[in-house]
Amino acid sequence: MVRLLRWGMDTATGYTHAKGSVKPKGDSNPASLGQNKGWFAMTERKWLVRFLFLESVAGVPGMVAASVRHLHSLRRLKRDNGWIETLLEEAYNERMHLLTFMKMAEPGRFMKFMILGAQGVFYNGFFLSYLISPRICHRFVGHLEEEAVLTYTRAIAEIDAGNLPKWAKLEAPEIAVRYWNMPEGHRTMRDLLLYIRADEAKHREVNHTLSNLEQNSDPNPFVSEYEDPSKPHPTKGIDNIKPCGWERKEVM
Repeated sequence: MVRLLRWGMDTATGYTHAKGSVKPKGDSNPASLGQNKGWFAMTERKWLVRFLFLESVAGVPGMVAASVRHLHSLRRLKRDNGWIETLLEEAYNERMHLLTFMKMAEPGRFMKFMILGAQGVFYNGFFLSYLISPRICHRFVGHLEEEAVLTYTRAIAEIDAGNLPKWAKLEAPEIAVRYWNMPEGHRTMRDLLLYIRADEAKHREVNHTLSNLEQNSDPNPFVSEYEDPSKPHPTKGIDNIKPCGWERKEVM
């Protein structure tokens, strides 16, 4: 399913990478796959189109999951154990990614139509799926976030390889500087992508972890207090981050 959605997004945004290209000598980065030529080259504009489409979809799961759990909490007359806040934070963070990229490129009518259609299908599909199995949905989102991490890793590799010259010294939009408190001297486009990639990596960890828990009874380990804070445990930051999430026995 993730591969199918990846193919659809690649097609919609014109994304491609040279799978058979030769890497630069000494390059051990698995995301660096050489440089496309001609019409297939990923230009700065194509990357922005991909980012815009990606983030317009990425902001859906957190909001859907939070709204379902909110209504569930109201019906049961019980607390949600901290899940709703984290899911809303995820949705807000993804929307800030979108707003940042919109400061750099305005999508055309066709892209807006694509976003409208994708959001309508994905929102309703994810809503019904979350009602059936929240655990599978969180696992699914964890894998989607892995694809987002890979996308931003490849974009960063392209900048480092000199394939995106317009971004070499491009300053991040002011909205990004304020949101991430980007320090002086570290406000380039490459720095911005590093911040966003870290966000996506965190969302990957959060959703894989939530998928490992009891959906209706376990507290949110990312906002919990621990008896021994010196031991590794989930946090809101990128400390002790685990790409595949935390197992239930590690946090309960």
